[in-house]
Amino acid sequence: LSVCSKLCYAIGGAPNQVAGSAASFFLQIYLLDIAHITPFHASLVLFIGKASGAVTDPVAGFFISKSRWTKIGRLMPWVLACTPFTIVSYFFMWYLPPFVSGRVAWYLTFYCLFQALTTLFQVPYSALTMFLSTDQRDRDSATAYRMTMEVLGTLIGAALQGQIVASAHVSPHCTVNPSENTTDSWHDTPTTPDPSDPLSHQAKVYMIAAGVIAGVYLLGTAVLFLGVKERDDPYALNSDRAIPFCKGLALTMKHGPYVKLTASFLLISTAVQLEQGNFVLFCTHAAGLRNHFQYLVVTILVSAVVSVPFWQKFLQRFGKKCAACGISWMIPFAVMLVTIPNLILAYFVAFVSGLSIAASLLLPWSMLPDVVDNFRLQNPHGKGHETIFYSSYVFFTKMSAGIGLGISAAGLEFTGYKPGICRQSDDVILTLKLLIGAVPAILILLGLFILLFYPITEESRKETKLALEELR
Repeated sequence: LSVCSKLCYAIGGAPNQVAGSAASFFLQIYLLDIAHITPFHASLVLFIGKASGAVTDPVAGFFISKSRWTKIGRLMPWVLACTPFTIVSYFFMWYLPPFVSGRVAWYLTFYCLFQALTTLFQVPYSALTMFLSTDQRDRDSATAYRMTMEVLGTLIGAALQGQIVASAHVSPHCTVNPSENTTDSWHDTPTTPDPSDPLSHQAKVYMIAAGVIAGVYLLGTAVLFLGVKERDDPYALNSDRAIPFCKGLALTMKHGPYVKLTASFLLISTAVQLEQGNFVLFCTHAAGLRNHFQYLVVTILVSAVVSVPFWQKFLQRFGKKCAACGISWMIPFAVMLVTIPNLILAYFVAFVSGLSIAASLLLPWSMLPDVVDNFRLQNPHGKGHETIFYSSYVFFTKMSAGIGLGISAAGLEFTGYKPGICRQSDDVILTLKLLIGAVPAILILLGLFILLFYPITEESRKETKLALEELR
């Protein structure tokens, strides 16, 4: 693969990450503090939205696996067709409608649409890895390019959103006289205007950010289409038949390496989602870092971007399972931030967390092609299973993330979170500390424990590579 092809492939995945990053970091606080939706309703929006995206994954895999080859490939038409609808749904997801009573239904509708449409983009895009090259090193290199650009997209999304909407969450009376606003009463002066006003400054800056990020989708999709050539399965015999979707799904669920890999990163990705979804709330209400959250988010993501090439070199030299140890680095530092909310420590924690997040993003997408190759070796006369693996993997990670975010928002409702006040109750602050520190730590440790039993080693990867070359 040429560097240009790998770069264009990587750029194509960035828009999804730009939009997903903005939603991960800011959608929960937007629903609570700008749209003035109760934490319970926000939890419903987040969970049902993620669940709708998760349910779309196997459906997308089913229809994509039955797609016929066209002049531009079998996967590329799906990417092109869903992009304009994704842009529209994303913009209206951040629009503050003039009515109040139906806002929950509004945000639920457009968040579900956005999640479903990004799935129709992500499944064919991620499965495209298997149709760029048959060489493992080429695919690993393309994956590293892709993850570097996706983490950069995550950085761009959070930085753009953070810088544009920062003024929506800064209140002079909260920073100048914080001691006068220490109760959790509804009678505290709210930090946001009347929620029925869709033309408020807070609503406008969120719409501006949505318009800018929606424009990134067009650019990324155009680069992907113009710079990447999709190749048909190069080592399938003419007599090979596509595996029926339901049968293929049953086979993947029985494939040991896939089950262990999915279970492990299901827990790890949930931990990362909890960190992302609650970090801005934690900085605003629990750590006294209201004026620094956007810079801390940028620090996390800059660290992640610059460390992806390091992790790629590390896993090439020491193996992919060994590189997973880097995911655990965020645990002690997150606990330190929760117990000692110091500004300098917060930036150091943000930097180390970025290193861990980069490892957690790169590894599963680098290991999944190995699992697909292993499955292909055991089922040499079937084809079309790639989209089944990728769609079901995204399904499980989205579903787990939706459950995690739903539970965290419901926890804030249970402990009495109230939008628009300067200081939340001690119970809310404790809940935010648990969601940032203890809960992700437990999930990451459980995920790494499961990964210990992942059977594909560097030696078995080489054996599989040789066997597939012999098959071809």
